[in-house]
Amino acid sequence: MDDLTGFFIVLGGLAAILAQISIWAPRKIWVKVTALVTTALFLPAAYLSLADLLSRPKPMEIEWNNVELAEATVLGARMKEDEAIYLWLGIEGLAEPRAYVMPWNQEMAQQLQDAQRAAEAEGNGVRMTQPFERSWDKRERRFYAAPQPPLPDKRKGKDKPFIFEQPGPKEKSDAT
Repeated sequence: MDDLTGFFIVLGGLAAILAQISIWAPRKIWVKVTALVTTALFLPAAYLSLADLLSRPKPMEIEWNNVELAEATVLGARMKEDEAIYLWLGIEGLAEPRAYVMPWNQEMAQQLQDAQRAAEAEGNGVRMTQPFERSWDKRERRFYAAPQPPLPDKRKGKDKPFIFEQPGPKEKSDAT
């Protein structure tokens, strides 16, 4: 939602600049009034269109902010055959998940379905490699079941190994 406010402020500023130009231009009064009314109608239309876009998945081809992203977690997916693959991705470093849509591809849909089955059997999630890469190379797998996380380190915070000492009195051996 923070992005919406920022984009709307930029659009409002640009509309205000255009309105100022139209007011000070040497034109007839009806042209100036028409420009002001158009600017006044532009602002709510811009806000409503931006708010509507928030509820729609973004095409993966136009992602520009996370192009170099190596991996993402697939939180949910929906496939519509011969239409599109809808993904809900969790991206590290972002607080909220993002909705994306990619064009229908039978091979990608099969990879995603296989990864979902494997993840369900192993109790893990599904990961996607290079989600926003613009490559024609389709040989590499893009979807896979996430591996089991490693067990916690048992020696965490200890420099020395633990040596067991038997409880009770210590006996001294006589070596005479």
